[in-house]
Amino acid sequence: MASTPEIEGQKQKHRPIIRIGIFIIAHSLLVSVVCCVAGVLALLLLPVLAKKTYISENALMPGSASSMISDQDVSGATRFINELNSLKSKSQNTGIEIPRLIALHMANMGGEVSYHKFQTQQNNFHPLHFFTSPNAEANFVNKTRESFAINTIGIIRAPRGDGKESIVLVTPYNPLNLTQTEALSLGIAYSAFSLLTQVSWLAKDIIWLAADSQYGQYNSVAAWLRHYHSPSFDTCHTIIGNEESESVSVSVPISDSFRRAGTMAAALVIKVADTSEEFEQDSLNIYAEASNGQMPNLDLINIASYLAVHGQGFRVRVEKFVSLVDATWLKVIGQVVEFVGKIARSLNPQWKFGVSVKEYVEGSATLVSSLYNQALGVPTGSHGAFRDYQVDAITMEISPKLSSISKSRQTEFLFRGGSLIEGVIRSVNNLLEKFHQSFFLYLLTSSNRFISVGVYMIPFLLLVAPLPIAAASLFSDANNSKNPPSTSFKSWRWLHPTKTVFLIHLWGAIVSLLPYFTYQIPDSNPTTRLLTWISLSIFALIVLRSFFRSYSEWTLLKSVTVSASFVGLCLMSVINFATAEIGAMFLVPMCLMIRPWRVAGKIQSVFNFVLIVFGFPGSGFFELRGLFGIENGSGFDEFWYWVESLWAWNSATYIYICLVHLPCWVLCIYILLHRC
Repeated sequence: MASTPEIEGQKQKHRPIIRIGIFIIAHSLLVSVVCCVAGVLALLLLPVLAKKTYISENALMPGSASSMISDQDVSGATRFINELNSLKSKSQNTGIEIPRLIALHMANMGGEVSYHKFQTQQNNFHPLHFFTSPNAEANFVNKTRESFAINTIGIIRAPRGDGKESIVLVTPYNPLNLTQTEALSLGIAYSAFSLLTQVSWLAKDIIWLAADSQYGQYNSVAAWLRHYHSPSFDTCHTIIGNEESESVSVSVPISDSFRRAGTMAAALVIKVADTSEEFEQDSLNIYAEASNGQMPNLDLINIASYLAVHGQGFRVRVEKFVSLVDATWLKVIGQVVEFVGKIARSLNPQWKFGVSVKEYVEGSATLVSSLYNQALGVPTGSHGAFRDYQVDAITMEISPKLSSISKSRQTEFLFRGGSLIEGVIRSVNNLLEKFHQSFFLYLLTSSNRFISVGVYMIPFLLLVAPLPIAAASLFSDANNSKNPPSTSFKSWRWLHPTKTVFLIHLWGAIVSLLPYFTYQIPDSNPTTRLLTWISLSIFALIVLRSFFRSYSEWTLLKSVTVSASFVGLCLMSVINFATAEIGAMFLVPMCLMIRPWRVAGKIQSVFNFVLIVFGFPGSGFFELRGLFGIENGSGFDEFWYWVESLWAWNSATYIYICLVHLPCWVLCIYILLHRC
């Protein structure tokens, strides 16, 4: 028989994967530093790793056919714009007359015309607002209001279709204060609609939505979409139909009922930029971000960009932070990247690593803008309403090269804009199924370069990887402490700190619901609401503090806190990656470095205090806006309006801040002040 020492040696011999885990936990500090540094470097290298865009779906075939828009379509659009401008200067009731004029032209071109009357929605916070579907939000509308707006809808039935699919054109305008740029966008849609009523190749119905945006561009589109996808007609619409037949009647038949077409394959929001700047050529700005970081299929952006550049000679741009373009520190990083790229190419000419300083700076400014807009969770245009119904949509904002457009220049502008819309519609019309070939998860660094999900997840995974390692190391240190508890209670010691962490996260859930009560205060201003919210939050924390149990082992508390942070960040990365990435940059250093001030040295205590200050969500808000050069008000009002925008758009960022970031921040303060 084998001796006892040999048996014990065999029991202590672990598998290779377990030995690797033990080694990593034993050297958790080194591994954490390496992972965090690698994560930051990978994040800085994302503009270099961006790939050139390409069209994945072969059926789209952009530019395969010549434009069919004629001078007759453009001249009709010009007359339409002139009538709009004339009506704006003569009529005192443009809120009714302009939709009437649009409906008249839609019907004269052969479209099926109907109206959609809607009222504005209140922006008050409701506890269940984040858990309701877009259709359920209609229940919050104040139907007793007398103010309303009228959307005008024209539908072309496809001669080669079966009515099961459609493409939507949206032109937002304010009938009470119609601008020249809004009239031009209506003219571009008119020229495309005029052509599409005559062609024989249409396989999908065309819906032209002239959205009354006097209460907001997003609200008008969202209200129409709610009614479009509603399975039944409500009582309010019957009343609307009777009013419309009396006050908005025209010489052509207009349906009193709500008209529908097929399932929406794609949607294009057409706008003309209102800018005083002059450019070398006409340009196209593409806005794609929807709520909670949702993006349309990349193929839709690609065909719009391809047709704009190669078909109409537009310069395509995506939004970027101009303040970062002139940032000195970013240019220095770009020079380092360019230098490393030159060395790499000298070693092997086939290595295509590295970009020029200008490309790196421009790509970084665009990437940060894309990250910021996705992290906010707020749509960058009315196209965002379509993503709530899984419809791919973008806003195409055309900027003329001259601030003032002459008559001849206007004709050319309408022709090129209409041709661009025609080309995109023709490509989408070729699809036999929904967009699915290309990416839905991506970040843009330019109009023709993108970073796929498989690449941009690498920096995030490197940043959060130290969290479970640090948690395991802290738990191991607690078990190997000098005064270990009895064996029977050793495995249950984590329950007490877990209770504390749970109560703090429960407090975070309470904080997320408190704004509902702040809105009950009559005639309160934003500052009053914010201070009331803060006061109620502190009071709730004091009440829950009575349930805390004091104990001497801060390592277990930090272990559970770090584990909770890791779980929260990983869950958020599934919902909105950009929020998780930005949150990890604030939360990970704070969770890893925090120690009780009695244990830490003076330098580390000061460093911990700095991390606590910068890790507070309110501080992070002003830090990011200052870094990106965003200025819109100041003080408490600006912060409150930002929080309001988060819950108004059902942004998951609000849930992350209240349920993950804020509780972990409070727990870090609790650890910092822990009495060892």
